[in-house]
Amino acid sequence: MSKTRPVYLDYAATTPIDARVAERMAECLTAEGTFGNPASTHAYGRAARARVEAARTQVAALIGARTSDVIFTSGATEANNLAILGLARGARAARGAQAVHVITARTEHKAVLDPCRQLEREGFAVTFLTPVEEGRVMPEQLRAALRPETVLVSLMHANNETGAIQDVAAFGALCRAHGAALHVDAAQSAGKLPIDVQAMGIDLLSFTAHKLYGPKGVGALYVQQGRRVALQPLMYGGGHERGLRSGTLAVHQIVGFGAACELALQLMGAEATRQAALRARLWAGVGALPGALLNSPTVHALPGVLNVSFAGIEGESLLFGLTELALASGSACNSDSEEPSYVLRAIGRDRETAQSALRFSLGRGTRSEDIDIAIAAVQREVLRLRLLATDATAAGGAALAGAASGEAGTREQGTWVRFMLKAANGRIASASYQAYGCPQTLAVCEWLAGQLPGCPWADPGVGGALDWVEAMQLPADRLTRLLIIEDALRAALAAAQRQVAPG
Repeated sequence: MSKTRPVYLDYAATTPIDARVAERMAECLTAEGTFGNPASTHAYGRAARARVEAARTQVAALIGARTSDVIFTSGATEANNLAILGLARGARAARGAQAVHVITARTEHKAVLDPCRQLEREGFAVTFLTPVEEGRVMPEQLRAALRPETVLVSLMHANNETGAIQDVAAFGALCRAHGAALHVDAAQSAGKLPIDVQAMGIDLLSFTAHKLYGPKGVGALYVQQGRRVALQPLMYGGGHERGLRSGTLAVHQIVGFGAACELALQLMGAEATRQAALRARLWAGVGALPGALLNSPTVHALPGVLNVSFAGIEGESLLFGLTELALASGSACNSDSEEPSYVLRAIGRDRETAQSALRFSLGRGTRSEDIDIAIAAVQREVLRLRLLATDATAAGGAALAGAASGEAGTREQGTWVRFMLKAANGRIASASYQAYGCPQTLAVCEWLAGQLPGCPWADPGVGGALDWVEAMQLPADRLTRLLIIEDALRAALAAAQRQVAPG
């Protein structure tokens, strides 16, 4: 019998392909279907081209665009790069030696921030705006940042971590009046929020299929007709997609993208209402926990995204204990970075608060019973970890009564450990611990608490950090954290020695 699959609450990361979308895609894969190259002039190619153009119309309809202004890409990341690098480089080529300035925000997705940093390396001036506490850039901030040489503003519609919704229409009005192009990363909002590129004053807009129940590997860039001539391509080799994106079009993916957009347009209103109600139910449950902090805006937020921090809890350990759930954490331990979520840090959260965050993102498959499972699981783990990390002195010192104590590390640096040892007749009679840290930290502390009783306090023979890495087959990058455990244990053993020493 297979294990029950965890409740999926990570729809902001990706969505499953809708069965109706998969059916349309399957029609474009085999010899019996529309498998031809859309660039070919024979009957197979013409049939494939017709499917591609029908899908382009469906994609354009989702954002209120003209069909001819939609360029297919491999996803939102490529679309963002094409929009930012393509327009900025094109503007510099047209302006010659004149300065070129770009504006973005510190809370943008890396697919926007990294191209902007690349522009800095190429000599462009880039301003990174800092949002207000709720993660929103205010129109007056943009107005103040605009310069005569500003050619591009790139600000997302909805944030992927907090769900914060920006006032894109206000940005559009400011950019139109100034003459700068407005690029919007709509990867999280397309298919969830109404978008009208004409009414909102958007010149370029990026989005992707896999965030709205379509396939991975395909996305689109909307380019307002007047801006197209200034856009430099990133890829060359065939002149596909009006010369902006060379490469054979993936018909099955594009057809799936079109079908997903059509379904999203039909279901958007009802799904937004339903998910908003589930989100409110989830916050009522987890928000009742002591120390819960809402990182998402209370009003201007995606209906299906809820980001919450839990004071005194290490994020990775919390996520590790939530075996019933599949969701995202703000902990640095879940990425290659040594820092927690830069988005939460940018909106004023301290390191510990940002690292303790969970992002719940709901979708079409989320039901009320899933929310109840999530609430119960989070309540259980938060209370368990908070008890484990509670400062014994603040708790009345009961855990320290008659025990030798030693501690090391700090919560601010991500790992704190305290060992409490009671000695009798030259041996460790009992061992307990308190800890704040990653799952491996807690696992080693638990293992040591079981190994120490009965061992000589002068030399318990449990080894050190290097031995624990090998014995428990832990990642080598956890060694620094295990050294903190070793320091705490050594301090407790030294305290025990002083406690039992004669005189």
